[in-house]
This record gives sequence, C-alpha cells and structure tokens, in this order.
Amino acid sequence: MMINERYIISESINKENRDLLVYHHGIEQCIPKHCYGPAIRDHYLIHYILAGKGKFHANGKIYELVTGDGFLILPDMVTFYEADENEPWTYVWIGFRGIKAAAYLESANLNMNNLIFNCTSEILKEYFFKIMNANLYSSGYELRLQGYLSIILSELIDISAMDILDTNKHSDIYVRKALQYIETNYSGSTSVDAVAKAIGLNRNYFSTIFKKHIGISPKEYIIRYKIGKACEFLKNNSLTISEISKSVGYNDPLSFSKVFKHIKGVSPKYYRLKKEDT
Repeated sequence: MMINERYIISESINKENRDLLVYHHGIEQCIPKHCYGPAIRDHYLIHYILAGKGKFHANGKIYELVTGDGFLILPDMVTFYEADENEPWTYVWIGFRGIKAAAYLESANLNMNNLIFNCTSEILKEYFFKIMNANLYSSGYELRLQGYLSIILSELIDISAMDILDTNKHSDIYVRKALQYIETNYSGSTSVDAVAKAIGLNRNYFSTIFKKHIGISPKEYIIRYKIGKACEFLKNNSLTISEISKSVGYNDPLSFSKVFKHIKGVSPKYYRLKKEDT
C-alpha cells in the first residue's frame, strides 16, 4: 500500500480567520479491503477517486463509489470507508477549514444531505497533484495551497451548476411531452396517472415539475384544456352538448356541465347562446 501524506503547520497569526486553510493532503493506493473508521474529524475532508472503487458509509447510508467520484466528510460526522476487495481504490484527499469553507461547499451543493459528487474533468486531478507537488519550503506555500483549493472548489461549484441546468433541461422535455400527450389524448379519460405513466415518471415528481413549469397542477391543466376544446366545439351548432361532452372525455353530460360551469361561470348551453348573440 502506497501512502503519501503531508500535514501543514500554519505560521499565520490569524489562521482561524482565513477564508480557507489547508490542514493536510495526500494520496493513497489502498490494498484490498483497506478501511478507515468509524471515526470523526474536526475539519472538512474531500476524497477524490483516481482509480478503482470502494464504499463510503455516512448518515446511515452506504455509497458505492468508482473512478471519478468523490465524497465529503463534514466536521464531527461519523464515517467509515473501505476499498473494494477486487479493485481497491486509489484516491487523493485534502483536509481544510476556514470561515468560508461551509459556504463554498454549499455553493457546490455539498452538505449533510449530499456528500457525493462526480467529476470527469481533468482539472480536479491536476490541482490535487499541484497541491501535493507544491514546494514545502516556498515562502508562498500556504497561499499557493489555498489558491489550488479554491480552484478545486470552484470546479465543484461549476459542476453543480451544470447538473442543475441539465435537470431543468430534462424536466422541460418531460413537461413538453406531457403537453403533447394531453393535446392528443384529451378525448379520453386523460388522468394525471395516465400522463405520468406515458412519459415514464412517478406521479408525484411529474406533478411537481409540471406545476413548476406551467404554474398550475397537471389535473387543473387537463380540466382547463378539455373545457377549452369544448368551447371550440360549442361553436358548431350541429353538435349536441352530450356529443361535445363525450368528445372531451366526459361520458356523463351532467358532470361535464358542472365542470364547465365551474371553469367558465355559465353552463355549456348558456355559453353557446352567448356566443350566438355576439
């Protein structure tokens, strides 16, 4: 097993007031089943996996991690991690503190509820190695480490922002698919469950993203869309109320009339008469 670790003894008088302060860093090529913990730390600690795989235990969960994944250990958090038996991991790590450390990590969406990240960019690896290869005896050693750590955190913030953009892009696609489904299937029962199933989403998640994008629930949108189509059909005097009711997915004309009046304020019959007078 290869371990290269370096602890930094800060000579700064006001080290506790630093935005970021590197505490230690290193690289470890683990042997099969090598583990650490359960244990707690008094500082933040980021591990980034260069090769292999292993498991990280925290908050009652077990995360199976591979090359390109990373994990965050928070101060006073009990954690345990173990290298895989067949493909033990090699990882780099950096331990740090600072008055802005928590805020920077939160900006990268790394917190108690989200301890895992993934980064395929070479930037993270590059700056971890810059940290390890920095000249210990340089006058600017501490400042250089803080600069490299800042770049690592800024990269994690950028990755998090891209993930959010991708999530919004995907949810927008799902909503557009839902609208298309409603437009082509309004003449049927068109329930929220049916729409969610058609686009391959859980009903609750679908309802959440739909309301976020459209401003109303999918149930309300379906009803309003059906009534909107009914208003178009009412312009055709050759169609009866019963025929229009069935055309927009209501087998019971009475139920249709109640929903119509709730949305438009008048009955379908009265709505037609008003349109004829204008």
